[in-house]
Amino acid sequence: MMRNTNAVQDAIIVGAGPAGLTAAIYLGRFRRRCLVLENGHSRARWIPTSHNIPGFTAGIGGDEFLRSLTEQALQYGAQIHRCSVSSIRQEDGTFFLETTGGTFRSRYVLLATGVKDHLPDIAGASEAVLRSLLRFCPICDAFEAIDKRIAVIGDGELGDREAGFLKHYSDHVTLLHIAPAFVDATARNVCLCGIERVSIQLSDLRILQDRVTLAPVGADERSFDVVYLALGCSSQNDLARSLNACCDEHGALVVNVHQETTVTGLYAAGDVVRGLNQVVVAAAESAIAATDIHNKLRGVC
Repeated sequence: MMRNTNAVQDAIIVGAGPAGLTAAIYLGRFRRRCLVLENGHSRARWIPTSHNIPGFTAGIGGDEFLRSLTEQALQYGAQIHRCSVSSIRQEDGTFFLETTGGTFRSRYVLLATGVKDHLPDIAGASEAVLRSLLRFCPICDAFEAIDKRIAVIGDGELGDREAGFLKHYSDHVTLLHIAPAFVDATARNVCLCGIERVSIQLSDLRILQDRVTLAPVGADERSFDVVYLALGCSSQNDLARSLNACCDEHGALVVNVHQETTVTGLYAAGDVVRGLNQVVVAAAESAIAATDIHNKLRGVC
């Protein structure tokens, strides 16, 4: 149903991942009118079970974690609308957001739109992520891969770095390079000591129930317990860019110590901002942003 609300919200949050929902919880507890616009595609849904979110000693899955955050945000009065935001503009200190659910207005906007991971073109890749066979984040779950047979799929420097990082957890790390030729890692000061590098085609890989196999033509088959994807991601920064917000060379939004972008009143938190792509970091950034928004609404700079 299309909506055209006359009420100007205190804050609108775009995105309902850990960053967006944490901001909604804080703003709700600050007794602010808060609207969350989300399309149901939070990156956190890819998390099978996370063991590095403080307080969850047995681990928690992404879907369960998002459900809990959503319930808490609703408890404190947040409104959550499922829609896609097509455009944003700012006029006389008010933001106007055009969405598939209507037009919404707010004095402040927090973008928690995240990034989109690049999946390899392998049959069953999406489902394999949910089974922890394919993984995105060694900081999140390398501890669970200790001493396992680990492969890293990469096409450049990111793959080199992640393979080097994972060597701390296992002596069995192989870098599967999908570019036509290797670039000298030494020239980039990347340590790949003890890490085998193999040039592959994605068609050489097969995802099985409990492992990923590599079977190049004319070579023996090899198996890996877990495969990390070091193919990069794309920042979902289009809305901010349309307002001429500054980004760094990687597309991450530039923010100040209060998480405000270079556009007055426009904030950003989580993976769309440069830094560790971690749930706890996203939550902390959102808490900072929500507190600054609340103080500005109080007239405190």
